[in-house]
Amino acid sequence: MGKAMRKMLITASVLAFAAGGAIAQAQTPPAADGPANRPVNTPDSVNRQSGLPVKGSNSFTEGQAKSRIEAMGFTNVSALTKDDDGVWRGHATKAGKTVDVGLDYQGNVVQGASAMPGSTMPVSPTPGSAGR
Repeated sequence: MGKAMRKMLITASVLAFAAGGAIAQAQTPPAADGPANRPVNTPDSVNRQSGLPVKGSNSFTEGQAKSRIEAMGFTNVSALTKDDDGVWRGHATKAGKTVDVGLDYQGNVVQGASAMPGSTMPVSPTPGSAGR
């Protein structure tokens, strides 16, 4: 086999390999726009679970947590502290009663025993909350 023939075979092999790589890349599915389970829920979220705050890294500031809790109809939100599970926990008033409240990293607002570990208040998911 002559030198020119080897060079032509090598060039053809390289071109075939490069074209095969381009085809393989074109067949790779695109990345999703976002997760199906959104990190911050809204009232119309499909991934809702009532009653319990979700453990996770919470990026809400204390002021944002208070505002989200107040947006769910609570007043006099006080004593908010973020626990080791990333849940903002405190006290608030709703319907004339003082209740324990919690806000998780997804924006779920809960009240009652699940909002404050060790509480004896009954568990009650907040109607219309951005709960899971």
